[in-house]
Amino acid sequence: MNAPRTSRPIGICGMGTYLPRRIRTNEEVAETVGVSAEWIHERTGVHTRHVSAPEEAASDLAAAAVRAAAAAANIDAQDISLLICATSTPDELGPATACRIQARTGARFAVALDVSAACSGWLFAVKVAHDWLSQDRHPRYAAVVGVEAYSKFLDPQDRGTSVLFADGAAAAILGPVPEPCGFTDFVLGSDGLLADKVLIPAGGSRNPATPTTLRTGNHFIHMDGRAVSRFIRTTFPRLVQESLNRNHLTLDDLDCVIAHQPNPVLLRRLGHDLGLDDDRLVIVGDRVGNIGAASAPYALAAAASRRTIHPGNRVLITVFGAGMTWGSALLTWNGAPAIHLAPAPARPAVLPTTERAR
Repeated sequence: MNAPRTSRPIGICGMGTYLPRRIRTNEEVAETVGVSAEWIHERTGVHTRHVSAPEEAASDLAAAAVRAAAAAANIDAQDISLLICATSTPDELGPATACRIQARTGARFAVALDVSAACSGWLFAVKVAHDWLSQDRHPRYAAVVGVEAYSKFLDPQDRGTSVLFADGAAAAILGPVPEPCGFTDFVLGSDGLLADKVLIPAGGSRNPATPTTLRTGNHFIHMDGRAVSRFIRTTFPRLVQESLNRNHLTLDDLDCVIAHQPNPVLLRRLGHDLGLDDDRLVIVGDRVGNIGAASAPYALAAAASRRTIHPGNRVLITVFGAGMTWGSALLTWNGAPAIHLAPAPARPAVLPTTERAR
């Protein structure tokens, strides 16, 4: 016999973020890709990006963020019954990176699994966790973490990717929250006909690793920048407007908009075109770059820390990424705290020279 659904809404109880110690500035990137630091800033809005150390994998970053989120929620790792990792840069093709995170955090009672939806992954994973907890007779807590270690998959000479992509992790602890708080109105989507616009071509079952794939740089991120930009310019405004229409809201009814952070200049321009002022559209990509599945939760955690959002505020979350994938959800904020972990910066990082870069 199926257990009845919980009568309490599911929301966020605590958030945590982690950025690697090493920082890569525009000056470092400019030296490698053959443009000026000013060119990078004018076109992307990114100032700095964090780079994981050689011994740091995605699971290391994610585990730190999950531990911070659990501390913010005032729970123990053993209270976590579900652990979902959203990433496109896993530790290895198998097992799930979530299993690595489970071992590193001590969340031994959690069911651990990965969700792969590129930069949209965290919200896709939140939808899974939300529905999972909603079906529990006595819901506990779910940890949902977005993480990327993009620096390990970048061609240092490719200005289309090296100027934007970076490393970081952000996690949320989901659980029952008081009404009227919590998540509502999830809408997710994908268009596999556009899957070749952003990808790592080699290393999977279709194109396994060989000396040729290494020599030709097919283990780097390849991106059709113009196609991706067109997709973002179409998708972000559509997600906002469709959410407003479905829920009989106006733009003034939104206290905060959280979006994936592909390019701060582009995102800010699209926000202004929609009528969103800078106080409501949270921008964090200027300081951390595009951290993929971690971008939206990092922005949400930043909004919580900056007190941009307050209990009872209506937050619209919008995501879009490779696949192509997209999604949105409404969240009534309950005042969950956030803990940010960012070790003291080391000297600026330079990506390792690769066979192709020579």
